[in-house]
Amino acid sequence: MEHVICPFCHPKKTDIVSECESWYARWDKYPVNPGHLLIATFRHMPFYFETTQEEREALVTFINDCKSLLAEKFHPDGYNIGINVGTAAGQTIMHVHVHLIPRYKGDIKNPTGGVRGVIPRRRIYLKHLH
Repeated sequence: MEHVICPFCHPKKTDIVSECESWYARWDKYPVNPGHLLIATFRHMPFYFETTQEEREALVTFINDCKSLLAEKFHPDGYNIGINVGTAAGQTIMHVHVHLIPRYKGDIKNPTGGVRGVIPRRRIYLKHLH
């Protein structure tokens, strides 16, 4: 069996934008929008639901810290926070990570539904408003 090196384990210090004890943030190599951050655990584990209570509590604080960094540097109009858990949900790297994606007015024609867009035909659920 081929040994696959995890791209989120042992990050280069030069790639780390911000960090806390359990998590670090780096720019996404394939950003959805300018400022797209990936927030990953230093400890290797595949799925969010395997994190400890302490890691989840630290994550909430760290996401807010990263949001402040993005607000200062990119001035977005909104944010999406997303975690893919398992291949059925679109996870391609089996190391828990969170996408913090800055959103900008006009980046898509109609942003209604936000993260519901993971299943495009179900994104717009308020058809009577459009």
